[in-house]
Amino acid sequence: MVHFLRHLPWSWLWDKYEGESGHGEEEDGQIKGQNSTEAIIMSALSTLSATQISHLTRCVYSILRYHHLRLSSLLSSPTIFAHTLHHLHSISLPHKTLLIARHLLSTLHHLTRFFQSTVPPPYSRTSLKLRDLDAVLLLLLLCQLRQHDPQALETCPSEWRTILCTHFSKTMLSLSGTGATSGAVLIPYIEVAARCRRFVGAVLSGGGGGGGEKLGREVGASTASVVALPSVEVSDGGVECVICKEEMRQGRDVCELPCEHLFHWMCILPWLVKRNTCPCCRFQLPSDDVFAEIERLWDVVVKSSSVNPHGECT
Repeated sequence: MVHFLRHLPWSWLWDKYEGESGHGEEEDGQIKGQNSTEAIIMSALSTLSATQISHLTRCVYSILRYHHLRLSSLLSSPTIFAHTLHHLHSISLPHKTLLIARHLLSTLHHLTRFFQSTVPPPYSRTSLKLRDLDAVLLLLLLCQLRQHDPQALETCPSEWRTILCTHFSKTMLSLSGTGATSGAVLIPYIEVAARCRRFVGAVLSGGGGGGGEKLGREVGASTASVVALPSVEVSDGGVECVICKEEMRQGRDVCELPCEHLFHWMCILPWLVKRNTCPCCRFQLPSDDVFAEIERLWDVVVKSSSVNPHGECT
């Protein structure tokens, strides 16, 4: 089997996933920055009711159980493991980044479902094909093992399956011993989400294989979110469409965004093709861009928490 360490920047990949904190001593500021992501998510979840936490826990437990079943199947079969590792080796670093980003986006969709006043239409790109799901789960497991034991993978890749099986079994035993409490289920889920977000953020901000994606750029609203917009009748005249500056006459059907701002349909549709924001208040609609959607949902988490993006309580 090809020695993957010679052909892939695994160390770079693992360091980005771990927040570049896997080796050596960190300064207090670095540790603070790395912990801020978890702190923001935990703070946001603390605003949920007991019923909402219970629903979220059941949802996450079901997802984790499915992921564990996929990994168990993958690790128990030398053939499937070899094919998945080969697939992971064959795809480019931007493709690996996209897989982790889509995994993160799926996680954020579940974590933010109770923070949004209106639930957006399902995001189709969060559904990974089984081969890609297995690949990203294996990649995250490799990163997890590397963080737990930096020397474990300094061997021939032909031995990785046995090493991963041992690590995975220990992890499963520790989880089964704690029971399916909210903390036991949600905390590992949050930790993975935080590492994935740091990885995606580091790649995009550093240009290290992110496919040229730019943070903060304008993107259009998703087709599903535009189709789901309601048509309402103007009850009072004199209301101006801020795009064309003309009056929306009483009795006319117009478009209403989730923020309750109204626009002529012929004005707002071309706008939403280029931008996913409300012209009045900058409210963001879902988009079909994976990285923009991650930033949108992360903004939802930040606004729902009492911790600012720097990890400090407000």
